[in-house]
Amino acid sequence: MTVIGLIGAMDVEIERLADLLTDREDERIGLDVFMRGRLFGHEAVLAVCGAGKVNAALCAQTMITRWRPAWILNLGVAGAAAPGVTIGDLVLATGAVQHDMDTSPIGDPPGYISKVGKVILPCDEGLLRMLRRAAETIRGVRIHEGIIATGDQFVNSGDMRGRIRERFGAVAVEMEGAAVAQACCIHGVPCGILRAVSDSADGEGGMDYSVFRDAAAARSQEVVRALLKEVDA
Repeated sequence: MTVIGLIGAMDVEIERLADLLTDREDERIGLDVFMRGRLFGHEAVLAVCGAGKVNAALCAQTMITRWRPAWILNLGVAGAAAPGVTIGDLVLATGAVQHDMDTSPIGDPPGYISKVGKVILPCDEGLLRMLRRAAETIRGVRIHEGIIATGDQFVNSGDMRGRIRERFGAVAVEMEGAAVAQACCIHGVPCGILRAVSDSADGEGGMDYSVFRDAAAARSQEVVRALLKEVDA
């Protein structure tokens, strides 16, 4: 039976969906707990990977090896990186980059990922279309599409945000999406990345994040609910 995979970095990014799982069974592999069950008529496996690229990649790799999902969606919150992207908006990734990957001193372009040979890790176009339709059902929310930039740092500086934006054309910054996308790319699993903006990723980012994180996380989970209700089980 087809299984879909959902990965968030924090409990708050997954918990509303995990509470809706029926016939739930949990399986611990290493330090990750995978929650398997039925979600809106679909066989699904959910996991909280923890913050950062290595945590995210390991979780995605384990999910792929153990369950081989039809697709994986990485969902959660992010900081704004482009003009016009503000707290509460939704960002759908067309692709993802690792902004802190840099072997340019030996001649590679910034962000180049060896082995896969790419700077921009692709997101699945079919899944992106479905996410777009689902996001459009959420009233009163603005939707952006573009590159999401991932790195092992909480971006909380206007200068850093500007450099990432200028170099990669990113619309949002976070810490897991491109790592999940890399694992999916290596194994040929379609990937999507969905983010709700929780902070401005500038000097006020920490304050914004603590205030708006839960509301933003709830919004991204609302999109997943609409997505799964649309997709044939």
